[in-house]
Amino acid sequence: MATLNIKDLWVQVEGVDILKGVDLSISDHETVALLGPNGHGKSTLLAAIMGHPKYTITKGSITIDGIDLLAMSPDERARAGLFLGMQNPSEVPGVVNSDFLKAAMNARREKPLAMFQFYKALDTATKTMKIPLEMAHRPLNEGFSGGEKKRNEILQLLLLEPKIALLDEIDSGLDIDALGMVGEVISSLQKKGVGFLVISHYARLYDLVAPSRVAVMIDGKIVVSGGPEIIQKIDRTGYDWIRKELGISIEKITPSMNTTSIGICATREKTRP
Repeated sequence: MATLNIKDLWVQVEGVDILKGVDLSISDHETVALLGPNGHGKSTLLAAIMGHPKYTITKGSITIDGIDLLAMSPDERARAGLFLGMQNPSEVPGVVNSDFLKAAMNARREKPLAMFQFYKALDTATKTMKIPLEMAHRPLNEGFSGGEKKRNEILQLLLLEPKIALLDEIDSGLDIDALGMVGEVISSLQKKGVGFLVISHYARLYDLVAPSRVAVMIDGKIVVSGGPEIIQKIDRTGYDWIRKELGISIEKITPSMNTTSIGICATREKTRP
């Protein structure tokens, strides 16, 4: 059983504390939804877990199966079974998408895949995602639309089958059909035991992936944890109930959004006790 454990994690960017004592665990066979207003540390948490050099960990620990992740480079964390589906995947000119995918798959194997094995897996995965195979032979993300970049992230997820997948707004920029495919891929991997930590602004994705647990982050801390009913509560009322119970103020800058919003986009970073 794979378990990612985060204990009392403090993270700085340019000397400013962004995360302020995060405690969270994610195991395989479970899906955790991470909610909270924009700018309150959700993406920072995922980047810190994967070892982004921009983020300085000043206190706390991150382990997977008891192994210290903080002692590992980002590629070693990936080989240990972590995957990050990025909010804004980078374009990498000169690196062919299929070469990147093959190298990523082989990095986690003792014996490299034979060419026919790789292309068989790639063909199956591209058909599942309804991605033209031609896209696999283009430079990585170069010239891809926002939706194509997100489909390509899920293509990587499908091919790699990590122990724990961290998905940072993987649904943004996707139309309804593409979102449905993403939901189907996640569901298929859930059945295989992959664990997920999922950030999304929309209840629709959470309806598709059925989180087993919910954590709400405000001002760099997990302030509420519980079941999926928290998603519906925030969708209906925003964060007013958290204000009243915890005395945390979050300034709203727009009216409530459409029925698929879970009230996160309509808030500005502004918290105070």
